[in-house]
Amino acid sequence: MEVFKSGDQAKVFRDFAHAPSKVEASVKALKEQFGTVRAVLELHTFSSLNPEFLSEYKGTLNGADKAVVFYSPNAVKIKKLDAVSSTQILKAFQREDLVVFTDPAAFQDFLFDQDFTETSLLLMSSGNYGGLDFEKVKEILK
Repeated sequence: MEVFKSGDQAKVFRDFAHAPSKVEASVKALKEQFGTVRAVLELHTFSSLNPEFLSEYKGTLNGADKAVVFYSPNAVKIKKLDAVSSTQILKAFQREDLVVFTDPAAFQDFLFDQDFTETSLLLMSSGNYGGLDFEKVKEILK
């Protein structure tokens, strides 16, 4: 995990976490250290996009005040895996308020529209959220 950007009232962390145990540990660590956490997980690896494996993520984002999952249906096709639906993601994570995105533009619009005052943003992925402008992420902090 790295501090990607630190502002007066917020911090952005980037983490390579994608295994369920690491996702849960990263969220817990930031929550304990910094309080309010918005966690964004990109399902990007073969295992994380495998419908059979998704249930391993149950509860991993529960420590976050707001939780988002992004995945690319195109990445699923490229990896020649069975299609994954938003419903499957919601069922696997078992968090009613989980926000799921498959469209990079909609995800970026959502992210850049958030208020990060007194908040830590945790970006967990081995990918790039469908082309997320990380330089623009730095600009959202006060």
